[in-house]
Order: sequence, then C-alpha cells, then structure tokens
Amino acid sequence: MSIETAPPRFPVSILVLAWNSAAHLLRCLEALSLQTYKDFDIVIVDNGSEDDALNALQEKHPALHLHVHRLDSNLGFSIANNIGARLARGQWIALLNADAFPEPDWLERLLEAAEKYPNAFFTSRQIQADNPTRLDGEGDVYHVSGLAWRRNYNLPVYPLNENQEVFSACGAAALFPRQEFLDAGGFDEDYFSYHEDVDLGFRLRLRGLRCVFVPQAIVHHVGSASTGKRSDFSVYHGHRNLVWTYFKDMPAALFWFYLPLHIAINSFFLIYFSFKGQGRAIWRAKWDALRGLPAMLKKRQAIQLGRKISIAELHQIMSRNWLTPFITAIKRRNG
Repeated sequence: MSIETAPPRFPVSILVLAWNSAAHLLRCLEALSLQTYKDFDIVIVDNGSEDDALNALQEKHPALHLHVHRLDSNLGFSIANNIGARLARGQWIALLNADAFPEPDWLERLLEAAEKYPNAFFTSRQIQADNPTRLDGEGDVYHVSGLAWRRNYNLPVYPLNENQEVFSACGAAALFPRQEFLDAGGFDEDYFSYHEDVDLGFRLRLRGLRCVFVPQAIVHHVGSASTGKRSDFSVYHGHRNLVWTYFKDMPAALFWFYLPLHIAINSFFLIYFSFKGQGRAIWRAKWDALRGLPAMLKKRQAIQLGRKISIAELHQIMSRNWLTPFITAIKRRNG
C-alpha cells in the first residue's frame, strides 16, 4: 500500500514565463541553479511556445525543483503570471523573465531585504545583458501625468549599496509576498502585457505596501526579447494601459488635479507617434483605452475603497515635475 504525499512547500516560488524562449531559458535556469539560497522551486508557465525551449529541462537541471504548466496559446504576461502565482506554493513569489539572468546571490539579497522591510515588495537592479556598463532599470517611476518608465534606464552603472524606496517593481525581476499579490488581484488580465507591473505596484501601494529597490540583487536582462523595443505591439499596449492605470488607480484628489496634464501628455504622443510612422498603433491604443474605460471605472470603485495610504504619502513617492518625462527621455537616449 503506497501513501501519497503532498509536494514539498518551499519558502519561495520563482515564476518564469516562457514564450519561444529557447534562446534564453536554459541560461536563466543555469543562473538559478547557482543561487546561494537554495530553498525554492520554479514554476515555468509556457505561453503556447512553438520552439523546443521546454525539451528535457529536468534532465538538464536535475537539482532544480521544476514545475511546467503549458498553455495552448499566448495569453499574455498578465494571465500567465497570475496562473503561475496560483500554482505557486511559496510564501514569496519571485518573478523572473526568461531573458533575465540573476547573479548567484540575487535571491539571497532579496530575502535579506524582505526580513528588514515588513509589508513591502521588492525590485532588483537590472543591467543590460548585452552592455554590462549600462543599466536596464532600477524599479519603476510613476509620473503624475500617468506616464511610467524604468528608473535610470540606459544610464551608466554606478556604485550603490543602500536600499531605496521606489514607486513600483519591474516585473522582469521582482519579489512579492504571495498572499498580498493574490489579495490585490494579481496582474490585471485585461492588460495582456506592458504597464501591468506599474498597475500592480500602484494597487499594492494603495493597500499600504512599500516598494524597496535592492541594488545588490542584480540580474542581467536582455529586455524586449519577445516583442521588440518601440514596436507597434509595445506602443499599442503601453499607451492603452497607461490610460487604464491612471483611471483605475489615481485617487480622486490627484486624478482631477492632474487630469489636464494626463490629457495633454496623451495628445502629445498621438502627434509624436503619428509623425514617427506609428499612427495606427497609437490612435488604436487611445481609442481602445476609451472604449475600455467603463470596465476600468468599475474596477476603480473596489480599488479606491481599499486605499490605506494617505494622499500626501502617495503623492510624495510619485514623480511630480511636469518636465521630468522629457528630461528623462533625453537622458535615456543620450546615455
């Protein structure tokens, strides 16, 4: 007579989303096999890949505790990660893109910060995998206009040892308390991809959590490996979703005060991307954003009812200078 036992429960479950990731997934898993902190399992959610990235993974990495969940089609970053979070058993869930390669003490450094900062979630230092002298981001910035961007993207790598509070965590390499992630509803599944991590971070902040950037938790990130930088896909989803995030998450006092700026910045990008030859993508993004507002406003009611953070504290952690988006764009471009 055999006795079935439940699978082991690890303190941390690492969620890796795969979609035609053969070029990067094995390197990602190799980096995870070298982690100094070992008490984790890995949930790989495959978004309907057509390559051989998942072939014989356990045989190639026998020491890793791997669980693979295959989807029939590409359901997007948001849905796939939510599925992974529900399958995960850890107290903590660490999100890691398949094209992100953590240094050996990455997870250890994040968990050290988790012990130091209760009621928080955490973001890593990302360095460009193909240019290790340049940053790929240090958490996310949220501007009062509704724009958001990766903090310090494409700036030179500089020495930094102290943890810092930032607005939200980049979903390419982050650590969340699993129950808080689930209680907040996870990623908004209407988003598909882009801006979904900013939206989740915004909602977690409204629920009273902080976001801490851990500079010693380092990953080397390829970035835009699936969708391409400045593609029509990224323009469409990014600019549709930033409107939804503003309408869902911005508390009323800030919403009405900054609404003229939100309208002005969206109008600017309609003109900008039209001149760049991506008029169809940007106009469709804003049209679909408007069409989706009734559903977003329904979500807004529940989100705002659960707000625990004060308006003043939330405002303080946002980027407030009206010129900052343009100054940041120039710095990113010039490096």
